[in-house]
Amino acid sequence: MLRAVLIQELAISRGERRLFSGLNLTLRAGEAAVLVGRNGAGKTSLLRAVAGLLRPAEGSIAFETAEGPIEADTARAEQLHMLGHQDGLKSSRTAWEELRFQTLWTGGTEESARAAAQRFDLPRLLDLEVRRLSAGQRRRLALARLAASPRSLWLLDEPMAPLDAAQREAFGAVMAEHLAAGGMILASVHDPLPIPARSVEIGQ
Repeated sequence: MLRAVLIQELAISRGERRLFSGLNLTLRAGEAAVLVGRNGAGKTSLLRAVAGLLRPAEGSIAFETAEGPIEADTARAEQLHMLGHQDGLKSSRTAWEELRFQTLWTGGTEESARAAAQRFDLPRLLDLEVRRLSAGQRRRLALARLAASPRSLWLLDEPMAPLDAAQREAFGAVMAEHLAAGGMILASVHDPLPIPARSVEIGQ
């Protein structure tokens, strides 16, 4: 299990434009941090860099377990889960087929998938093809996949956007449990998360 993410003197560019530079951030087990800043400041780019999907222009991103440093590729493959603007769901599968496949692929179990489906009020939708779900229902399915997988670092890009007030409260409880179990959350947000989190300004 990851115990820390260490970002040092990070700079990210898009084409010829420097989005930000000199970013230092340490996120430890049980902590949540939210990335704030104007549109285009680099919040999503930072999440993608932590996930290994974008190469920083400068600086470093490192990961630690209780035993010490761990290779970044190993940490990302085994301990990281990213939820972006797109839910990353295969539209031709049923909701249950998609939830079960992705939960097992990321190290969870069929039992954890069933429990997460119950938590996000999905049982009556599980036989429907993903393409037939509304935007809010697809987001709940993606969040169930997140909750069912035993991964310590959650990278969330505007996770609350399609959810109503009750669903946001329910996801807040799931996030709080994840942190209490030693997990970490790094999220890009416009609306505040329903959990305590420190704010990190991007692109000042």
